Amino acid sequence: MKQVNDKWLRIFCISFLLGVSLISNRYFKQPFSGETVLRLLITVSSITLIWHANRFIVFFFRQKFTTRAQLIQRILASFLTGTLVTAILNWATTAARRLLVDDLPTQSASMRASLTINHIEIRLSLFQLDLLQALMNFTLFFILYETLFLINESNLYRKRLRKVEKEKEDLRVANLNSQLNALKQQVNPHFLFNSLNTLGVLIDDDPRQASLFLDELSSVYRYLLRSNDDNLTSLDKELEFIRSYYHLLKTRHGRGLNLTVQIGESYGQYQIPPLTLQLLVENAVKHNIVLPDRPLNIEIATDSAGFLTVRNNLQRKSVRVASNGVGLSNILTQYRVMGQPTPTILDNGREFSVTLPLIRELTSVALNDSATPV
Repeated sequence: MKQVNDKWLRIFCISFLLGVSLISNRYFKQPFSGETVLRLLITVSSITLIWHANRFIVFFFRQKFTTRAQLIQRILASFLTGTLVTAILNWATTAARRLLVDDLPTQSASMRASLTINHIEIRLSLFQLDLLQALMNFTLFFILYETLFLINESNLYRKRLRKVEKEKEDLRVANLNSQLNALKQQVNPHFLFNSLNTLGVLIDDDPRQASLFLDELSSVYRYLLRSNDDNLTSLDKELEFIRSYYHLLKTRHGRGLNLTVQIGESYGQYQIPPLTLQLLVENAVKHNIVLPDRPLNIEIATDSAGFLTVRNNLQRKSVRVASNGVGLSNILTQYRVMGQPTPTILDNGREFSVTLPLIRELTSVALNDSATPV
């Protein structure tokens, strides 16, 4: 058990007790002499010695009996030892005054502390030791130091609690960052796998288109590599990327795929997790029929409340497409990891939409919507 820092408590209390003794014994009315100085020194020594002796006893038994089960033992041992030691030191102080100051009368029974209950006077003494006065003195001392220990332990508990809470928060942040990094590592192979599949088909069907596709793929992948180290990217950059990605899809699907972008001009510097739009567009193409006579129409638009919605008409493939659920799961988890509102997913049987909260910058901007068809 760590000891409390009671330096200022000792200075204050010893000075206070000395002041009380000076006033009660009328030292200030006595003529200055060697006898007065000697009595004063005995008083100072007595108060200081008794205080530090009791302090040692309290600290010693707190270190010896440390558990709650030993509380009664600690209190009994402290009071028995403290009372006896205080009584002995008080007796020694009286004896020193009697021996060194000739005119000081010997302590008599009438000078000892007593309690009167129902006209019955109770004294407690043993071999001229005033145990009742010593008990009262030690009780006040014990209460004072127990209060000090309680305050100190409360402060230590609060500090430990704050430390534990900080460690938990640091661990939570580290865990969330780890999850976010893991999600990024999932996006890269997922995107590359699908792109290479598309390229493989184009190489067999149309080598020239495959060459153009490869150029667009290089541009897209450069963005992917740059954005891999960032948790957020601006909506302008993400839209520039999605236009390149759309051209890759358009190369393969032709008139079977249409994309319309309606973004408020002032939302360009708002932010979203990188590749969010790519995952949503890819998800729409993957799970729906994309044919010239049954085109898949995808729309990306913002509203006045600062939300971005990606929607497409539903024309599900008759054969269920195998999916590991990485796309939507990644988006939802990234928003949760960053402490942002959860995106809303809506499927009414005719249309599928995902609404994302845009993460705005510190500066406020005016909202001016404009339509930009791709």
